[in-house]
Parts: sequence; C-alpha cells; structure tokens
Amino acid sequence: MPYSSEHKLKTRARIVESARIMFNRHGFVKVSIDDIMAEAGLTRGGFYNHFSSKEELYAEAISSFLLGVGKEWQNSANVAITNGGSAAVKAMISAYLSVEHLTEIDRQCPMIALPSDVGRARPEVKKAYQKLLETMTNLFSNNLPEKVKKPQETALAMSALCVGGMVLARTLDDKELSRKVTEASKYFAMNMANI
Repeated sequence: MPYSSEHKLKTRARIVESARIMFNRHGFVKVSIDDIMAEAGLTRGGFYNHFSSKEELYAEAISSFLLGVGKEWQNSANVAITNGGSAAVKAMISAYLSVEHLTEIDRQCPMIALPSDVGRARPEVKKAYQKLLETMTNLFSNNLPEKVKKPQETALAMSALCVGGMVLARTLDDKELSRKVTEASKYFAMNMANI
C-alpha cells in the first residue's frame, strides 16, 4: 500500500530538518546521505524518493530555516519583519549576536554555520543562502528610523556585522575574546541604526 501524500510530506520535512541539523554540526562535506537518513530515523533507500541529490537537500535545508527555526527564533525574540521600527532592529541585533545563538549549534542560522561550505556549493545552494541574507537585510531596512541615510546600504552593512561577528566569534576558543567580538559587533550595528 503506497504512503499518503501527507506522510510523504512529513517524511520529507523530517529529512530536511535532520539535514539542517547535521550540516550545522559538521558541514556539507562531512555529512553523508546515510548520516542524514539515520538522524531522521530512515534508511538510505528512501532518500531518492524525495531528493535527486545531496546538493538539492542542502539548498532546501538552508531555505527551511526561514519558516522553521528562524520563524520560532523571530517570534521568541519579538522581532517584527515590518512596522516594528527601532524595537525590531534592536531585538534582531540583540538576539542574533547573543550567547544563546552562538552556543546553540543545532538551531544556528545557516549564515553563520555554513559560509565556507556555501561558498563552494552549486548555484541553488548559494541562492538559498542569499535569500537568508536578503531577508535579514530587508528586516533591517524596513524598520530603520527615517533619519538613517541610505537604508539599504546601512542594512547590508548591519547584516554583515551581525553575520561576520558571529562567524568570527564562533571560531574563537577564547570565550572572553568571543564575547568581545559579539559585543563590538552589536555596538556598531546599533550605532549604524541610530538606536
């Protein structure tokens, strides 16, 4: 008896979420299809019923962040995408550059977990990653105070500070220096936003 379309969608979502977690933990190259399917509680044989390649799954795992963990994260930090004003910008910067976000590897934004891997990936993966950056930048630019000149450029620079600060902080073994990097990034991102 064939599985229902609902069952197939749930199974696919389980594979995507398992892949997102595994890629965050280990990167693209070190994770095999077998690893992903085992994490999802499935066998390798079912993989190709859902995806044509590991790269296709990688792109979907990155994209899934916006509607899954990313959405939960936004809601818990009280970040409004539009019409949130300075409070939304401040909440986004504070939550993104937080110790919790830095230390919670499984739920980290793919922009800080996977940049080197994405840089070597196929166009569909880069496109999914770019969508995350565009979403963050749009959140900033849509909520910056009117007095900010060049809101799009400012929003891009703020996004670069947030992501770059977290990437750098994540690579440091010295916890105090890591904290200083995130605090400095937060300070300058807030300054750029005039908040």
